[in-house]
Amino acid sequence: MILHSLVVEQAVDIDERAFFVKELVLARGVMPIAMVRKRAVRAPTTSAIARPEPSEQAAETRAPVLLIHGYGQNRYAFHLPLRSLANHLARAGFDVFNVDLRGRGRSGHFGARRPRSVLEFIHEDVPAALDEIKTLSGARPVYIVGHSLGGVVAYCVAVDHPSRVAGVASLGSPYHFTAGSRWLTGLTSAFLALDQRVNLPNFAVPARAYGKFVRTARRVVESPLYPLPFRGFHRGAIEPEVLEQHMALAMDRGSIATMRAMFSWAQEARERKAGDDGVFGYGRRFESLDVPLLVISGIYDDLAPPASVKPAYSLSASSDRTYRELPFGHVDLLIGREAPQLTWPLLESWLVKRSRA
Repeated sequence: MILHSLVVEQAVDIDERAFFVKELVLARGVMPIAMVRKRAVRAPTTSAIARPEPSEQAAETRAPVLLIHGYGQNRYAFHLPLRSLANHLARAGFDVFNVDLRGRGRSGHFGARRPRSVLEFIHEDVPAALDEIKTLSGARPVYIVGHSLGGVVAYCVAVDHPSRVAGVASLGSPYHFTAGSRWLTGLTSAFLALDQRVNLPNFAVPARAYGKFVRTARRVVESPLYPLPFRGFHRGAIEPEVLEQHMALAMDRGSIATMRAMFSWAQEARERKAGDDGVFGYGRRFESLDVPLLVISGIYDDLAPPASVKPAYSLSASSDRTYRELPFGHVDLLIGREAPQLTWPLLESWLVKRSRA
């Protein structure tokens, strides 16, 4: 259901701007799931006389693309006022749907409570989004692009809905969560030990607080003397004004239930034996799935190192699979100063080639 539509002029990257048809979409599933839809405009209309409806100004599209954000974030991970991967893909001719999973962004504003498990994203939120995309964009299979946990959710959704998913592209998505990071491995053990002792309630994890901290103490966080093992981005890779926007807009909230699921999954992955499932019960089925697959990791990613990301590619039996490592951290894969020259064209060319097939 389209709640609102208009033609907007927005940035693709800093001063590079374009016109788009922007629609606020509500998918009516178990929970209300909000998406922002973007399509390129055929040509900007300046006359106030006989101006067509926004939807009539949208250009034809190659294929629908669904963007899924990661843990503790929202749709702004893919769209900032100064730098927008969502706008880049729309300008390239795709019908782009940027979703807020339950409890985040506009979905939270519409009353979608925080998740009780990752499976709610997989079984309810994304299928509701796919249903709405089919209604609005036609019965074309959808390319799913996920960042971080969003990529892992995309892997699982592709297993459940193979005929509806044209391909999966993941960016900084850990298939073996915590692999390659002794700090994350230690945090996993500490969290699970505490949870077993006190059974932590499913309260919100305030990712916004970290965003506020980075905005307030950016120079300290980007200093080589910063004492914590995690930044979530490579030092100096993002311009201050872009980093400010990301931390103010994209950082949202997580939940203890999702964190518990992720850390339990990490522990299971370390103990996994041949024949075990893993990845929220989807591992073996995903690995045998023949779906076009693009896996991108960041060389400097301190939350999803290449060692945790690459197994999605190396274990996959897909006849069309691609793996790339780029010189980024976790967030700068999407919004770093070099992302429009490295990540974005790689993703765009992968999508264009397969949407022509």
